[in-house]
Amino acid sequence: MRAINKLTAVTVAKTSKPGRYGDGGGLWLQVSQFGTKAWIFRFMMSGKAREMGLGSIETFSLKEARERAREARQLVASGIDPIQKRVSEKLASGAASAKLITFSEAIGRYLKAHGAAWRNLKHADQWKNTLETYAEPTIGKLGVAQIETSHIINILEPIWATKTETASRVRGRIEAILDWATARGFRTGENPARWRGHLDKLLPARGKVTKVQHHVALPYGALPAFLEGVRAAEFISARALEFTILTAARTGEAIGSKWSEFDLAQKIWTIPGERMKSGRDHRVPLSDRVIEILDKLPSESEEYVFPGAKEGRPLSNMAMLEFLRGIDDTAELTVHGFRSTFRDWAAEQTNFPRDIAEAALAHVIADKTEAAYRRGDALEKRRRLMTAWARYCSEKPRDGKVIAIGEAINA
Repeated sequence: MRAINKLTAVTVAKTSKPGRYGDGGGLWLQVSQFGTKAWIFRFMMSGKAREMGLGSIETFSLKEARERAREARQLVASGIDPIQKRVSEKLASGAASAKLITFSEAIGRYLKAHGAAWRNLKHADQWKNTLETYAEPTIGKLGVAQIETSHIINILEPIWATKTETASRVRGRIEAILDWATARGFRTGENPARWRGHLDKLLPARGKVTKVQHHVALPYGALPAFLEGVRAAEFISARALEFTILTAARTGEAIGSKWSEFDLAQKIWTIPGERMKSGRDHRVPLSDRVIEILDKLPSESEEYVFPGAKEGRPLSNMAMLEFLRGIDDTAELTVHGFRSTFRDWAAEQTNFPRDIAEAALAHVIADKTEAAYRRGDALEKRRRLMTAWARYCSEKPRDGKVIAIGEAINA
């Protein structure tokens, strides 16, 4: 009588009586009372009889069941419990699956984790949109642990020369998400999107493929005449533009301004940190002309100083730009460019210190030591500067004449 391979394929197929039928070597065919058939491996481990299922006959043939039984016998011979080994492998597989997230999933989790630190939803949307457009078609479905340098190069090379600024932002955003994935244990090793010491060896520096495009600015000598036309226009966007120019504010800061931010009696506009690029509150001294603009705007039923077409929403961030284009669509002026106009005027037509003009623009002090010692915001000095600026914008330019601080004080 054979000690092993006792069964035949025909026997397995025809046997229907409930019970167990041995093939030898610990392999058994089990027929249930319901007629289902499955393979069982029986063995001894530490003096105890144990049984391990090897699958149904629909899944594993007799030949395959014998091979699985052979592998189990080898484990037993080595002192390894095949049941325990199977459990350990399932646990390890489950842990590995838990760590396997795609790049698209990582984007969502990163944005959720960091969203509270951003100033507004627009910033999160910009992140999401650029990554959806440029990164996800290539690596979106890949696990973050699978992403390599070749993938990053495939994303960046097609747009590096033609859309350099966008490409640079995409690279930085991919780097940030992969850093997050590494910190969370979803990947290991170097970040393939890192620039310094890595991609800088594979791609040309930004400055070598494109020139920095500055915002087009109106020469300060032409500003008074330009503002005469702005004051003549009866649009809310015209009022917002003049307000923006006279306060040297950024577009988002101006159109997002709320009446609750203003102390008209003290002539101060306090922009909360969450709406500032620096992340810190910024006080803006208001000239008489700015107060005049505000006094003529409806404030009783409005939350925003410059309300938009949709109820409860501020003016669109394109409204002032569209107004500019309506004046002259060939000039290519930008609203942000008027901050440069202000800065040029302050440097060339006044003797106010540089740091006062920089403070008026809410520029962050680059020198960390200097920033640590500078506690105040030079509000009253900036008030004199902004008064001089408003006066200049309302009068004909006086070519060649420098506005002295003393003159501004007596203005």
